[in-house]
Amino acid sequence: MKLKICAALVTAMLGSASAFAATELVIATVNNGHMITMQKLTKHFEAANPDVKVKWVTLEEGVLRQRVTTDIATKGGQFDVMTIGLYEAPIWSKKGWLAPITTDAAYDVDDMLPAIRNGLSLDGKLYAAPFYGESSMTMYRADLVKAAGLTMPANPTWTEMANIVAKINDPAKGVYGLCLRGKPGWGDNMAFLSTMVNTYGGQWFDTSWKPQIDTKPWHDAITQYVDLMKKYGPPGASANSFNENLALFNEGKCGVWIDATIAASFISDPKQSKVADKVAFTQAPTAVTPKGANWLWSWNLAVPASSKKPEIAQKFIAWATSKDYVNLVAKEEGWGAVPTGTRKSTYANPEFQKVAKFATEELKAINSANPNDSTLPKSPYVGVQYAAIPEFQAIGIAVGQQMSAALAGKVTVDAALKTSQTAADREMTKGGYYKK
Repeated sequence: MKLKICAALVTAMLGSASAFAATELVIATVNNGHMITMQKLTKHFEAANPDVKVKWVTLEEGVLRQRVTTDIATKGGQFDVMTIGLYEAPIWSKKGWLAPITTDAAYDVDDMLPAIRNGLSLDGKLYAAPFYGESSMTMYRADLVKAAGLTMPANPTWTEMANIVAKINDPAKGVYGLCLRGKPGWGDNMAFLSTMVNTYGGQWFDTSWKPQIDTKPWHDAITQYVDLMKKYGPPGASANSFNENLALFNEGKCGVWIDATIAASFISDPKQSKVADKVAFTQAPTAVTPKGANWLWSWNLAVPASSKKPEIAQKFIAWATSKDYVNLVAKEEGWGAVPTGTRKSTYANPEFQKVAKFATEELKAINSANPNDSTLPKSPYVGVQYAAIPEFQAIGIAVGQQMSAALAGKVTVDAALKTSQTAADREMTKGGYYKK
């Protein structure tokens, strides 16, 4: 009997020690809606893997980029899984900073949308798995446009858009004609403004890698942006990015919002949006050219080469970016809440099609974005709303600050462009792209 009791105690102690010694998987991610849902559903992954405990480090987009860039560049090993963008993936994989993603046949890598998969691959190997992908498009209040006696075009121009937002702008009733990003950052205001510059015929760099910021296309685009936002935008727009504009739209305070397609599932969800039954979707506005008018982006999960738990990290990524995960979200949250922009099977699913009235325009936008041909003049870089070179991050931040200052009325558009040109010249010279 004593032997049995001792054996039971030893077993219990070992079990307790095993539970206590559960492997901690540290994941850095952005504070966007789909990522919050993923954290909520992580209990399912932990239930299937009781020896793993997931620890989330959830950060605002700009802070996330700083933290993960510093950690991976210094081989800090602070994170086992990182949420990175389409910008970082090709640069970091070339540097050997990321471990290739391992998948099996059930994962079905061929189900990924080609534009997204290609952007995350190097030499045929996938280096990050897309959690959700996006382009940009126009989201608007169909009821307000109709009440103004107008019709939103299928492919609006900026001239047509200016007329529409002017007619539906009604600050007295708490409705602003146009909501656009103003918060400085290469992934904040410059994500949108780069596409606006593209369609006005501009580019970041010419084929000699010389910055093209203080030029007519940039001047025309930024002047139009500042003018429209000052007349028809919400107060304090220079501090607004995706999440702030999402909150404004869901409260019924935006007539037109041009931003990430991923927002569509949130603003059309009656649980989140007061105007869910009044929204409609169309393509992003164009000006001189349709090239680069809508961006291409994805938030992806990657394993840094410095991760000390690569096998568990790969297991989590395979779970969180799988078809089964999409079905899990649909079961728990509804088909309108599933992450989109990554898998063909999602768009082909009849249940998704029933609830996602935005699906057609979203897929059209994603498929039309071409990072290899996004500007009217030939450009030496890959990327629609960014240039996939290490120097771009610093340049985008500096230019974003100037554009935000112009929107806030602190500097003129001309002064902002001149200062931006100087900053970009300095970075590109320092990077050895050319000699001044």
